[in-house]
Amino acid sequence: MLINWAVVPTCLPIIRRRCHACASARFRPSGRFRLNANHKLIDIWLLALCTGCGDTVKLEVLERTTVRSIPAELLDRLHDNDSRLIAELLQDPIVQRRNRFVLDWDDAWRLDTNGSAHLDRDIVEVAVRFAARIPVRPARLIAAGFGLSRAEVDRMSEEGMLVSTVRLTGKLSGDFTFTLKH
Repeated sequence: MLINWAVVPTCLPIIRRRCHACASARFRPSGRFRLNANHKLIDIWLLALCTGCGDTVKLEVLERTTVRSIPAELLDRLHDNDSRLIAELLQDPIVQRRNRFVLDWDDAWRLDTNGSAHLDRDIVEVAVRFAARIPVRPARLIAAGFGLSRAEVDRMSEEGMLVSTVRLTGKLSGDFTFTLKH
């Protein structure tokens, strides 16, 4: 029997980028967009606040784009400061590269295991699904899901009791499956 787990974001992640006003390197999304229209061209920024000094930084989403090229529903979401759109844009690799930031997902996600550890079975097959691109070590997820230590997960992997098609040591942000044998 296949058991489904889900890695789900609980809040917006911290933005890791150097503040020009203080020594902090952490920003939190303000939940607001700033739009500036100049005739037929529009600039769109996502606003973020420094956790150290409270200074505001503008993260560029679109620059000098014709208004007609932007779908009406996207403009509505921007004007409404849609939180789902903010989450989508923060995870967009183009926006991250353009604004030179990375996301810090510490304490911004949870693992949903459907309330059962399932260690009473001889063979447990688990499919882990990610609701967002959250980089997490698979060994950490397995340890948290079964209530084990990471050392126990490493030992089980070395002994062949834990089998997965992905490496359990590096970070992963995509769906994977594993099998645990007793």
